[in-house]
Amino acid sequence: MRLGRIIGKMWATAKVESLKGIRFHVMQPLDHHSKPEGKPIVAIDAIGAGEGEMVFWVGGGDAILAIPDRTLPSDASIIGIVDQLNTAESNL
Repeated sequence: MRLGRIIGKMWATAKVESLKGIRFHVMQPLDHHSKPEGKPIVAIDAIGAGEGEMVFWVGGGDAILAIPDRTLPSDASIIGIVDQLNTAESNL
């Protein structure tokens, strides 16, 4: 699992059947210090995250299984909202 922050939304009117009814977010991946890491990506929202929230997400083969009973054509899926993050350096 990796950390990210929701920074925007994406809409698509034409999409494959398995993605109908699913929201997409623009997400900035974060490092373990909560600092931006790399470029923003589009991720499937499997849990109902909102803009500005810190989330955890999976990629690759795990991303396609984020929603039960569906196989999703996804490289990144949001699977949780971070309530609190504690590190040895700080309480974020």
